[in-house]
This record gives sequence, structure tokens and C-alpha cells, in this order.
Amino acid sequence: MNTQTTFASKPASYRWLQLILGIICMVMIANLQYGWTLFVNPISEKYGWTRAAIQVAFTIFVLTETWLVPIEGYLVDVFGPRLVVLVGGILCGIGWTLNSYADSLPALYFAAAISGIGAGAVYGTCVGNALKWFADRRGLAAGLTAAGFGMGSALTIIPISAIIKTMGYEAAFLYFGIGQGVIVVLISLGLTAPQFVTSLELAKKAAAPSPSTVVPQTKRNYRPLELLRQPVFWVLYVMFVLVAAGGLMAVAQLAPIAKDFKVANIPVSLLGITLPALTFALSIDRILNGLTRPFFGWVSDNIGRELTMLIAFGLEGIGIMALYAYGSDPVAFVILSGLVFFAWGEIFSLFPSTCTDTFGSKFAAANAGLLYTAKGTAALLVPLANVLTSATGSWHAVFIVAAVMNVIAALTAWFILRPMRSSHIAADALVAQPA
Repeated sequence: MNTQTTFASKPASYRWLQLILGIICMVMIANLQYGWTLFVNPISEKYGWTRAAIQVAFTIFVLTETWLVPIEGYLVDVFGPRLVVLVGGILCGIGWTLNSYADSLPALYFAAAISGIGAGAVYGTCVGNALKWFADRRGLAAGLTAAGFGMGSALTIIPISAIIKTMGYEAAFLYFGIGQGVIVVLISLGLTAPQFVTSLELAKKAAAPSPSTVVPQTKRNYRPLELLRQPVFWVLYVMFVLVAAGGLMAVAQLAPIAKDFKVANIPVSLLGITLPALTFALSIDRILNGLTRPFFGWVSDNIGRELTMLIAFGLEGIGIMALYAYGSDPVAFVILSGLVFFAWGEIFSLFPSTCTDTFGSKFAAANAGLLYTAKGTAALLVPLANVLTSATGSWHAVFIVAAVMNVIAALTAWFILRPMRSSHIAADALVAQPA
């Protein structure tokens, strides 16, 4: 028997409250990833550790934050979002508190692992909950939630920097760790998941918001182990890796690219603001990387997931090549790097929403978490950029490979994923979901 989501017992505004609470949680954990760079130099100066050794902690954070999300998502689907986010908030606070006292690299690495587990619990839960509550605007909801993570650190960069300068990085870790953790714990108490009922029960109640007719959605709810046996999932996974790795190979190397293009410190004036090209690019890129998530999510709700992927991933490929061709001009470097970030960040709204459209809402947190591990897989491929640069002596091969990855993903979305998903959903419509 089919299972669906009912909102009959809640007012129409309730799901928007759930979305807002999730976004606040995402803002609170954003610093764990995007604020880390502020601490690297102060830690190195205090203990004399190399930056490479310190950045191992960041790698550990990303891996634990990414690859444990399926387990955390499964716990969400079983126990609900409140408990998982509450524990995640506690772990995030503990992780940064440990950072403030870490006087050895193993201690720093252990703290990074704790922070990563906590951040993954919060991230996976909030995205999964948004996907469940917004079957009719799934792309927009996932995008807004992911934007909280992408842009959240912009609100605290200045105060964190100020505390590091005046009181030391240890105080910044301690105060912000405790503050962010407490806020997540408090917000977690208000999180709930929509109720799943049988079609027969649903017929007796007010209907849930209707899914978009532009975006086909399955009537089946796949469990995580069932998901792994579906070819369409692996097509999505490979596409996610291609776009994430292709974009990271370009954007993660922005500082050395700017240095080699000899534009890093050249002043650029845009929108009445004058900043060195690299500083300007990083500032705009962070904003655009956040805005693109709800924007392309909203677009995909209205024109379809695969067409949006074709446009966005194709734009990313073009942007990367344009950055290579014209990036030696400071103004072009700022604008084109912004375009690359804008066409890249949408993966965090398009892939979770497409996954849930294809495999159902009931186990959305675990299933989207399984797909999210592609981010960790992609991160392992990023060092390939340094290998290519060392082997060829220039950035040419890096840009070519990154652009080709995005173009392949764009064409795969339209010519492979679209017919596969259509057939998959049509087949599901003929098969009754077990009660």
C-alpha cells in the first residue's frame, strides 16, 4: 500500500516554521567548515605545525561530516529530527571546545572528527526534513536550507576575526563553539517530521500539498538498501562526483590560480567597492555560492530537474573555460570566478531534491545522505589538480578536465538520467508499495 505525507493536523504555516528552524541550525554549523581557514595561521604560529599537517584536521572533518550522513539520516528516519539534531549540536559544541584546548595534532584531529560527526548530523537532518515537508517545492526548500550552510559563516567572519586578534584563536573556538552548539540544541527542540500515513488514511484527511506536475515523483518509498540496487541512483552518484570534483578542482585552487595569473593583489572596482582581485572574488563567490542553491532549486521546481542540471552544469563548464581564457584580467577574474561559484553551488539543492523525487520522502534523510557521500568522494579527487599542474607546468589541463567533467554531467542529465528516471517512476506507479 502506498504511503504519503499528511499535513492535515498542522496549519499551512507550520512547515515554513520547520524550514526556518532548519536554516538557523545550518547557519550555526557553517563556521565549522567555512570559518576554519581563519584559524589555520594562528594555530601554526603558536605550535609551529605545518599548514599541511593542520589541514589534515579539515580533511578529517569533511570525511566524517560527509560519509556518516547516511547513518545519521537513517536515525532521523527512525527516531525523528529532534534527537539527532540535539546530539549533533552537542557534538559541534564539544568539537570546537576541544579545538580551543588541543595542544597536539592527534588532539586536533580528534576534535575535527567530533565536529564532523556533529555537523553531518545537523546537515543531513535539516536537508532531509526540508525534503519531506516540501514535496511541492522540494528544490527551493533544499536550496534555502543548503544556503544557510553556504552563507552562514558570512555573518560571523568579522566577529570571529576580531576575537582571534584580541583574545586569541582559543577564545574564538571556545565561545563560538559553545554558543553555536547551545543554539542548535535549543532549536532542535522545535523540529518535527511530517507524519506518514497510508493512502486509505490520507483519503479521510485533508490532502498534502500537491507535487509539481513538471517534476515527476515516485509513489514508492525506497529504503536505503533498496536504493543501492537501483541503477538510476548510481547515475546520480557519478554525476554528483563529476560536478563536485570538477568545480572543486577550479574553485579550491582560486588563490594559487590568482597568484599565477598575477592578479591576486591588483585592485578591482565594482559596484562602488574597491578590493584586491582575490579578496573581491572570494567575497562575491561566498555570496553567490549561497544564492545559487535556492535559485536553481526554485528553477528546477518550475522547469524540471534534468533541464536545470543541463543548464547549470553546462554553464559551469563554460565558466571554467572562460576563467582560464580571460582570468588574467583582474575584473574578468572576479566576475568569472563568481560565475563558476554560482553555477557550482546548486548541486546541494538539485541532487537531494532529485533523489527524493526518485526514491520517495519517507526515508529521504538516509537516501539523500547516501548520495551526499559523493561530496567526500569528490574531495578525494581534488588533489588531482596539483598532480596535473605539476606534470604539465600550467593550469591548462586542470581547467580542461574540470570543464569536461561538468559538460559530461550536463549531457548525462538530459540524455541518460531523464529517460532513466522517467522509466523508473513509471514502473513504480505499477507496483504497489508494501504496507
